[in-house]
Amino acid sequence: MKIAVVGTGYVGLVTGTCFAETGNNVICVDIDEQKVERMRNGEVPIYEPGLKPIFDRSIREERLHFTTNLAEAVKDAQVIFLCLPTPPGADGQADLSAVLKVAGDLGEIIEDYKVIVNKSTVPVGTADRVTEKVAANAKVDFDVVSNPEFLREGAAVDDFMKPERVVVGTSSEKAAGVMKDLYGPFVRSGNPIIIMDERSSELTKYAANAMLATKITFMNEIANICEKVGANVDNVRRGMGTDSRIGKRFLFAGIGYGGSCFPKDVQAIHYTANEMGYNFQILDSVMKVNESQKISLIPKITKYFGEDLTGKTFGVWGLAFKPETDDIREAPALYLLDELVKRGAKLKAYDPEAVETFKAAASERINANTEYVDRPSKAKVGADALVICTEWNEFRVSDLSHFHNYMDSPVVFDGRNLYDLEKAREAKITYISVGRPEVHVD
Repeated sequence: MKIAVVGTGYVGLVTGTCFAETGNNVICVDIDEQKVERMRNGEVPIYEPGLKPIFDRSIREERLHFTTNLAEAVKDAQVIFLCLPTPPGADGQADLSAVLKVAGDLGEIIEDYKVIVNKSTVPVGTADRVTEKVAANAKVDFDVVSNPEFLREGAAVDDFMKPERVVVGTSSEKAAGVMKDLYGPFVRSGNPIIIMDERSSELTKYAANAMLATKITFMNEIANICEKVGANVDNVRRGMGTDSRIGKRFLFAGIGYGGSCFPKDVQAIHYTANEMGYNFQILDSVMKVNESQKISLIPKITKYFGEDLTGKTFGVWGLAFKPETDDIREAPALYLLDELVKRGAKLKAYDPEAVETFKAAASERINANTEYVDRPSKAKVGADALVICTEWNEFRVSDLSHFHNYMDSPVVFDGRNLYDLEKAREAKITYISVGRPEVHVD
């Protein structure tokens, strides 16, 4: 099948590359000329495990192409995927300007029947708005389909190639048939392609992410209670997670969620609810708790060192919002590090992939007070304490006894609960985590 993908951000590039991997002829279009040229030369502009090999193979076998010309991209395409940014405004409303602009342009240039697919995460009713925009100029038949993505950064290629389900929102039997043919190779093991109306499809993506964000936030609240009553959130998590009605996933306490999806999608569904006159009280709490959770290590740090951190140096492990990505959008580290430097601290920060993206997004205040280092050990040298913001696997296997080789009196504030409390006690380090008893050196 011939496919056009409009937008080569995280979703667009993974979508285009994975469709090319299954034999489709894919042309990706982006307005950024330099980015397009880099991709033509074999450069993957995002970090995503497993993407580079299939990207290279698809280019080499001439199934994956790039252009800045929208008309060229869609001329022969049977299916056009819109993978465009929908960032939240100050009020949480999703900005659809890029999606609607391209929809209007498509109406002027399509010359035969097309299936136009909203792959971007968009509010309920967007398919109707896109249809209106295209129809205002189109002289041929077309269908607009909602097909939300459910990709986890760090596992996006596997998620796309082996989806748990594919959600397709359309009232057109013709478009539904095209989408079933397109996704057929990805669901050969029997996972469902779920056909529904467009509005239900649009809401499904928001509902799924809002539920996961709520689950994370609930566990962070439980962790905060554990600290008050002397319980251990790891034990509570195991006791809860073995209940099949609850499940084991998304029950890990920490310093809050971030990224490009959960914050934006929770805000967007909350905005939609308000617009409809409905008070979505659970999401009010989810957003409020998550904001405070991002800096929940600060009271623990100031309790230990005092409010004035002038003269103190903190090593930092992890800047990305989660492991296996260089994405720092809404990363807790952005907020936590800012609070530390406000109090006079100096920082030595390490991340395996996200240093450059973090530098670009961080405030001038953070960058002016941070030394970015290229090895985790360097972040510990001379530090008064180590702060862990991201649960990269390479941090999990650290020998805690070796902390004494770099730090005079090792103190660790762990926002991701990486280490066993007894091992911290045996290593004679002060270890303060989330929702668990503190370990102090006698």
